[in-house]
Amino acid sequence: MFTKKYYEEYVIDSTRGTIGRTITETDIVIHAGQTGDFFPHHMDAEWCKTQTFNERIAHGTLIFSVAIGSTATSVNEVSISYGYDRIRFIRPVFIGDTIHVKVSISGKKKYKKPSHGLVTELVEVFNQKDEIVMLCEHILLVEKKSTGE
Repeated sequence: MFTKKYYEEYVIDSTRGTIGRTITETDIVIHAGQTGDFFPHHMDAEWCKTQTFNERIAHGTLIFSVAIGSTATSVNEVSISYGYDRIRFIRPVFIGDTIHVKVSISGKKKYKKPSHGLVTELVEVFNQKDEIVMLCEHILLVEKKSTGE
């Protein structure tokens, strides 16, 4: 779905959420192959039994990718991703965990071109127990309807 949501239309503290997505062993194996990250924390079940979490954990970058992908439900024709800040992996995600995402508009500020502004989204990722597992800030470069704001 294509939409147009201008800078002025973003409201601080407004939120949206996603449906759940269960992380599978296949997700981890494919991600390891795509990234080259075959660390035993993700790939070696026997070694993991000797470690703190006792089982394999999903790559942080996998959780980031799945979480951000799940928020991409429509294309805003007047906005583009400017980047991500403050990515933190709070808790491990295990095979079989189901994650969901809450996105909150946390800030708006001027941009060097007066025709655009920056919108910051706080992205919080939760597991099936509603424990936060990851968070980051997503910065959007958004066109303005007018240059007055």
